[in-house]
Formats: sequence, structure tokens, C-alpha cells
Amino acid sequence: MLIDSLKALGLAAALATLGVTPSLAREVVLYNASDSVNTALVAAFKKAHPEIEVKFVSGSTGPITERAIAEKGKPQADVVYLVNNVALEQLKQAGVFEPYAPKDSKIAPAFRDPDDFYNKYFATTMCMVVNKDRLAQKKLPMPTTWEDLIKPVYVKEIALPSPLKSGTGGAILTTFVDAFGWPFVENLNENVYQYSDGGSGGAALAGAGEVAIGLTFDTTCFETKSSGKPVDIVYGRITPNVSEGGGLVAGGPNPAEGKIFLDFMASEEAAQVLGKVVGATAVPGHGLVDLTQITLWQMRRPVDIAAFRRDFASRILKQ
Repeated sequence: MLIDSLKALGLAAALATLGVTPSLAREVVLYNASDSVNTALVAAFKKAHPEIEVKFVSGSTGPITERAIAEKGKPQADVVYLVNNVALEQLKQAGVFEPYAPKDSKIAPAFRDPDDFYNKYFATTMCMVVNKDRLAQKKLPMPTTWEDLIKPVYVKEIALPSPLKSGTGGAILTTFVDAFGWPFVENLNENVYQYSDGGSGGAALAGAGEVAIGLTFDTTCFETKSSGKPVDIVYGRITPNVSEGGGLVAGGPNPAEGKIFLDFMASEEAAQVLGKVVGATAVPGHGLVDLTQITLWQMRRPVDIAAFRRDFASRILKQ
């Protein structure tokens, strides 16, 4: 061991004499809130940049965001990404992110923070799974807008995720309150057969023909239809959505590698990966959903999800 150490020291001294600095291992540290999406992206990034080792911490949005803020005095991550739009703003306002505009970005302008603190990489859009066979059996009309769902003809024919247990349900119903007000949600409740625990529960009931209409998110809509169920996918006049993205951590341990990763995330190559696992990518031409054909709803008021859940429990569930 001593001989090996002396050899190493001798080599380092020789390189220094020649004016050559030994190359250091390169790495990037990622915090992310979507393990499956992160895995696909990291595999593609490693292929493009085999010289950079990728380390990551996965979790849900809340804990990941809180951890990054808590570490602000001594950051451990280079990039925080795959967190939702609410968390992105929280991280920006807390001073976790520093501005960085990725090189040769292919991301559509609507998905870029105007101050360059973060970029959004995709939107999860909310849609209806409508069972055509049940509509015919019950002699019900095909819904074309969210407003149709409060019509008395659909009594007990609608299923959707509970906002108390599902982020999908929260995104759908907070949008309805923002766009139409609480009376709309109260009227919709009259037609609800079941609030499911998970985001795909409503689609499962509609696919099985137990209800006519299930509300869910885009990938579940398309998976239900592609499985052969007798359903149509319907987008309302406006589209509830959740967008996710990331940014460069201020003072992170590997800023150069963090920027390289963010350059990759703004590329066509990353969009091709995302297009296989998400609904609508921020780079046009990828994903299941054509954003030119729908209108993403931009929330007019900030959402306090904890307060919303309390209101929903008391107003709608009478708890």
C-alpha cells in the first residue's frame, strides 16, 4: 500500500511539473419527485454524457422541496427537478434556484420562467374517459365540456379522484373552483357516484362500464382506450393541468455539470424520452397530447391545497 501511495504521489508530482492537472471525477446530484420519470431521463443522460456520474435522491414533491430549502445554506444538490409548478415557485422565492437559461433550448416559451429560474418540462392534463356503451344503454348524450357534467341527466354517472387523497383530484377540483366557483362543484357532487382514492380510479370505473364518465389524467385516459375498452377521450373547454419542471440550485457542488444536465433537459432528446412517459411535453411535437388542440387553464388565484381540502370536506362531504 505504501509503495502504491508513493507511486501515486510521484505521478501527481510529475504531472504538476509538466503543467498537467489530473482529471477529477465529474458528477451531478439530482433531487427529483418522480422516480420512474427520473430513471428514464437519467439513462438517456448517461448515454449522452458517460463522463458524468449521476447521483440522485427521489421522493415526493413536498419533502424534496422542503429538503432543498433546508439545505440552502449548504446545498447538496445541483438540480431540483420533476417537482410541480407550485413547488417551482416556492423554490424560486426561497432563493434555492439561481437563474440559468439552457443552451439551445427547445422548450416552448410558455413553459419558461420569465426570470430564467426554472423551466417546466411537461404538463399532466386532465380529461374524461367516457364509456360509449353505457351512454347508449342509458340514452345519455356525449359530454363535450366540463359544464355538461352538472346536467341532471348524469346523476350518479360520474367518478373522479378524491382531492383529499389524490393530486389528480386536487388539480381537477381546484381548477373547477377557480374557473366556475364552489356552486359548480356542489352541483357536480350531485352527479358523483364515487370519489376514488387514486388518480386512475374514475377511469377504471368508466372503463368497466360501472359509470358513464370517469375523470382522470392523460396517460390513464390513453391507456384505458388503448386497452380496448369502449371509451372516448374528451377534453373539456378548458383543461385542468399540473406542470412539472426544475432549475439550477444556487451554490450547488457541481454547477458546471448541473448546467449540462439542464441543457439536456431542454433538448429534443429529453423530450423524446418524456414523450413516452408523460402526457404533454414542453417541446412541441412529443407526447400523447397535442397542446395546440387544448387550452391549458392558468390558475387565477394561488391555491392553498390544505385549505381547499378542508373546504371540500366540509362543503361537499359534510364532514
